[in-house]
This record gives sequence, C-alpha cells and structure tokens, in this order.
Amino acid sequence: MSSYATPPGGLPPQTRLTTDRARFTQAYAVLPRGTMRDIVTSLLPGWRDTRLWVLARPLSGFAETFSQYVVEVSSGGGSDRPEDDPRAEAVLFVVGGTVVLTLDGQEHALGSGGYAYLPPGADWTLRNDGAEVATFHWIRKAYQPIDGVDVPQAFVTHESQVEAVAMPDTDGAWCTQRFVDPGDVRHDMHVNIVTFEPGGAIPFPETHVMEHGLYILEGKAVYLLNEDWVEVEAGDFLWLRAFCPQACYAGGPGRFRYLLYKDVNRHARLAF
Repeated sequence: MSSYATPPGGLPPQTRLTTDRARFTQAYAVLPRGTMRDIVTSLLPGWRDTRLWVLARPLSGFAETFSQYVVEVSSGGGSDRPEDDPRAEAVLFVVGGTVVLTLDGQEHALGSGGYAYLPPGADWTLRNDGAEVATFHWIRKAYQPIDGVDVPQAFVTHESQVEAVAMPDTDGAWCTQRFVDPGDVRHDMHVNIVTFEPGGAIPFPETHVMEHGLYILEGKAVYLLNEDWVEVEAGDFLWLRAFCPQACYAGGPGRFRYLLYKDVNRHARLAF
C-alpha cells in the first residue's frame, strides 16, 4: 500500500539554519516541505475546522491556469458549500485519513489514494467523520467550455484501480497512472500520478506548452528546472511555467512518485 507525504506543520526550532531549497523564479518555483508550517496556512469561508496550504494560485509571473491546496480537515470539520466559483472544476486526492464526499446526493468514503473529479457546477459537500485529521489535495481550474463538446461527468475512484502504464522504451522504470483517457477532449486538465523506479529518468529536457504543478508523494530525485538541477523529496511542491525545460533522475532507494497537474486539449489563448 502506498504512503503519501503530508505537510509537517508546526514550527522549526530557533536553532535551525534558515538556508533551504526554496526558490521562486520566472520559470519555476520550489516549495520544500519544510516551508509548509502552521504560520503559512489559510482559512476559507464556509469550511469548519479546516486549514490549508495554498501551493499555487493564478498570479502574474506565477501559475496561470490553476490553483492547488493541501487541505487539513479536523474531526467533525468540512463544508456544505465548498466551492464558490461556478466555473471551477476540481480534482480531490486524499493523502491521509478519510473524508466523506457527498456528490449529487451519493456518499463516497475516500481514504488515502481516493480520487474524485468534480466538473464545474457539481453538487458536492465534504466532511470528516473520523477521529484523525484528514488531508487531501484540491486542484482547481476554470473550465474552458467548447461549443459541441460536453462537459465531463463527475467520477470517484482510487489510485489502486488505475493501471500504471509504462512510458515507451523504459522497461517500466517510468510509469504514469492516467485517471482520464488522454484522448477525451472534454477534459481540459489532467491530474495523474507519475512513478519512477530507482534510477529511472526523464532522459531529455521536456519543453512544452503545458503548465505543471508537481507534489512529490514519495521518494527523492534530482530535478532539472530550466537551467538548474535541484534536489527534491517527498512533501515538496514544484511549479513549472509553460516551456520550462524539465527532466529528472530518481534517486532511490525507493520509488519516486508525484501528483502531476497539467492543462491540455485547448487552443492557446491569444489574449488575456
């Protein structure tokens, strides 16, 4: 069974060195797990006993297409009106504890590895009925409707039910779990899980139009971000601007895995 990194919270001791791997550039950002402390959490109206770390948000010179939160819901917490933007679609991915997602009147208990896609305008609520804190990723994007193309339907699944497909010519060292069919143009974002076995690599600098958010669920690696090789580990978050060159080497001794956001299947906008 997979285990997933979660923010450490708390506060480092006064004796700790300030120097860390945190970086913010025009091409990429690195938020190491150690930056996700109690004093940088946020609250949301309509959510009870809940706090979150905002990892990415639409911002000039930063993320343009999505927002991403790591959300902690204490026992008894949750929301009956979780989303206030009717344009927003979302993916929820649970990394700790259990939440009860009520979607179109049907309840779904989502434990670690639980995944839900919520189209814009979805009727959903979420609560934590358990004794322990529940933690999940909430990735949001303004859906881009297209005339003649249906809006995708909501679905709930678990990562164990999604096949890991090996990338060509990698002998399984580099695999992707795709939660929606890449050929389904109803979807304008993909949120997948990418896994590298120890020593696996992206063997060329990928340079493409898709913006990325990467939350490292497990393991460690050395990641190429633009011109810089950066060490990364479980619990880190990376933002990559469109066309930012990227590659990586998985460092071992275990697997290197991350939750990956990317925008897909739409024309490039010609004006903002």
